[in-house]
Amino acid sequence: MNIDRRQFLLATGAAVVGTSALTGTAAAAESSASLWQEFVANPYDHPQIPNVAYAGHRTGERPPRRPVLANVLFFGARRDGSADAAPAINRAVEFVGRLGGGTVLVPPGRYRIDDIIRIGYDNVVLRGAGSARTTFYATRSLEQIVGINRSRYGSENSAWSWAGGLVWVCHRDRYRPLIDAIQAKKWPFEGWTGNELEQGSVLTEITGSAARGAFVVTVANGRSLRAGQRVLLRLDDSEYSLPKHMCGDVPGTTSYRWDDKTKLLSYFPFLWPVRVEWVRGNRVKLAQPLPLEIRPEWKPRLTTTAPVITGAGVEGIKIEMFKVPTPKHLQDKGYNGVAFQCAWDCWADDVHVHDVDNGFLMVSAKGISLLNTRVSGRGHHHAYATREQSHDNLTDGFVIEAPSEPSQAGAGNHGLNVEGLSCGNVWTRGRMDHDVFDTHRGLPFGNVRTEITINNVGAHGGSADAGPLYGARFAHWNVTVTNQRAGNVRIDQVAPCSATVAISEVRDFGQIDKPDFTGPLNSRLELYGTTDVVPRNLYDAQKRLRRR
Repeated sequence: MNIDRRQFLLATGAAVVGTSALTGTAAAAESSASLWQEFVANPYDHPQIPNVAYAGHRTGERPPRRPVLANVLFFGARRDGSADAAPAINRAVEFVGRLGGGTVLVPPGRYRIDDIIRIGYDNVVLRGAGSARTTFYATRSLEQIVGINRSRYGSENSAWSWAGGLVWVCHRDRYRPLIDAIQAKKWPFEGWTGNELEQGSVLTEITGSAARGAFVVTVANGRSLRAGQRVLLRLDDSEYSLPKHMCGDVPGTTSYRWDDKTKLLSYFPFLWPVRVEWVRGNRVKLAQPLPLEIRPEWKPRLTTTAPVITGAGVEGIKIEMFKVPTPKHLQDKGYNGVAFQCAWDCWADDVHVHDVDNGFLMVSAKGISLLNTRVSGRGHHHAYATREQSHDNLTDGFVIEAPSEPSQAGAGNHGLNVEGLSCGNVWTRGRMDHDVFDTHRGLPFGNVRTEITINNVGAHGGSADAGPLYGARFAHWNVTVTNQRAGNVRIDQVAPCSATVAISEVRDFGQIDKPDFTGPLNSRLELYGTTDVVPRNLYDAQKRLRRR
């Protein structure tokens, strides 16, 4: 598709200017046109910029307003903090869930919760009166409520350092076996197929190949599928060709040592949840474009998932923790805010978490919208974590405040973390007063951070056996770094097939990242040293382009 300059500017929402010489912001817009215009001409298979126009609840739709069907006060909750309100809140959630969905109202007040608030039914929304008016005061950690949780990789690290929430959005039939396994010390697999990686049934094999960005695939048995069905695309590795492809098939992936990356290899197969749009014979159209190629050697097939929760939301609530010192790294007790686990097309809106170990966790989550969220108080471990093959999630309008007191020595500090083969995720319109862009290795690919201001403090995490820090098509677009620290923001010399566009001037100190791969990375750097760029927001521009 060829477009002229006027069409390009209209696609981005910019004003059309004359053809004479340009100055100031208009000149910056003109100089930025090359990479964006390339994307407009090739939006589904660009070598450096991923297509994230389908991120968020129902591929970008605003969450619905559901009718109020219950008030937690009528179920016995006290809003003066004088008694544990968790049982009443959970009864109200179950009541509305059994009705088929609706809103559970939490009027203004300060509600003491001594247990987990469990949202395990589809289409149930827990709605407070606003994060400045409705507060949950959590008195106990996940370790106190559930018990000790350990890494399935055999260490003594606390798995509450990256899992679980005191508001936990997880289907009740997924949540119960998960908790049972933890209490039995059978440290579970947390993902899309249940506590065991090989659970789930094959619906049909995919025949032949398909390009990255394709919507239509050919299957062996179209009769096993129906429009609207939620399925998992499964790709198995073959001689490390799949992780090489996730890294853009740059030459250095051939010399990179894959066989000792045991943690990374344990994440495979690649599992990507997607809705079926239509079925015509053995041709199937998916609701969004493929994030990777499909090759026969990867045994592509569509399978079932473990029970997933859909259409659930948390709105207008502050979650404040009983205050304890920031724990040492990986020793969190689980004063965690909101966790979305095996959740699809759910959301949080106007939710503020305070004095947390971990703020917002997405664990095998798809199409989640985190809107107008905030993390504050003492030092945290992860403010936002996206892990265990979490795809196409949107974090829009977020604030990470500077810690209210110094963390003790040995505490971790990871801001926007993404790992575990996760792709298609977006973080946008954010203010980070004290944190870091993070991956924990584990080969995340195809993610976007755009229109963010950051005081870049902290370091990325991840063990050496978790593989590359970045996969292909990571894009950082319009990022202001207030302390000029380059680490994990300027990624053109580190991430393969990446795009670093319109970041403020930075320099290497505190953390100097090294590429995982030798040789050319095929990455791009544009408009370095300025944030005057059109489009200002890569996610918004892609959505406009999609809807043209």
